[in-house]
Amino acid sequence: MADVGRDAARGPGGHPFGPACAAPRVGIVRDVRAPNLPELRRGVLAVCVLSDLDLEPAADGVLLTGVPPVSVSWTQLRRALAGHDPEQATGRARLTDWLLARRWCADAGRETVELALRPVGLPLDHVAHPGLDWVQERVMGDALDLGLGAVGLDPADRDRVVLLPASVVDAIGIDSDVVWQRVRADLERLGRLAAERARQDQKGVLRPFGDCDAVTLLGARSLRAALAQQDNGLGAAVVPMLRRGWTRLAHIDPAFGPAAAAATPAEQRGFARPLLLTADELTLVPEGGRPERIVLRDRVVDAPWDRDVLYR
Repeated sequence: MADVGRDAARGPGGHPFGPACAAPRVGIVRDVRAPNLPELRRGVLAVCVLSDLDLEPAADGVLLTGVPPVSVSWTQLRRALAGHDPEQATGRARLTDWLLARRWCADAGRETVELALRPVGLPLDHVAHPGLDWVQERVMGDALDLGLGAVGLDPADRDRVVLLPASVVDAIGIDSDVVWQRVRADLERLGRLAAERARQDQKGVLRPFGDCDAVTLLGARSLRAALAQQDNGLGAAVVPMLRRGWTRLAHIDPAFGPAAAAATPAEQRGFARPLLLTADELTLVPEGGRPERIVLRDRVVDAPWDRDVLYR
């Protein structure tokens, strides 16, 4: 098995470990209706007012003012929406993120952006997922998408990784498919380093490495292969937040992962359920069950506070 590329089929399918995840997919919007021109104009006007974004109307789109000025067509804006309503909160957020990324890339220039590119991984149902235009690769198992991001573009937060859909990268003269190969190789290198660090950790904790958070690191085949190998070919992980995960589940309370994910803000949330992984595949466990009951079956101990389990 191998990771599925951006141009491959992305529909949900069966899975050897159980039924496919039933949660709504951000990358796939059902009942898509392309917004008409008045709806697009109203959506862009709302973005301009709410986000203090400087733009001017043009014949076939809008003009982002600045040096250099950036012309954006209505077709590009429809693609950025990925089927969402431009007059709803999600649609406005997508327009805002796309237009800001386009403006910042133009300000920085091609060479600066190319040097700043980083891999980013997001769960399919993550609130910040920009849609299929951003996806460079989907890991088999329909749980994790990989795409491009860049550091140093946001003037207010230079450490923030800004997500860059392919249409934004291509617009400044960078071939997103070509640069992805280099960025993907960097992810594999970081995955090997993260695997070694997790192996030496008593609880197998996954922490950010370089500019990659824990969820992004799971996109590295080198890391998945190492985690699966230490569990005889089929590994497991709990990654309830973007920046932290655990790979030795014998030390984890079964109810901890879902509870931690529910308590984490949506922007920082990872996977709501535990993960099963092999070298080539990453998938969520099926929904259902009552993990909180498992701890009630444990025998009573004299010093429960001294047990090496997170958290009981």
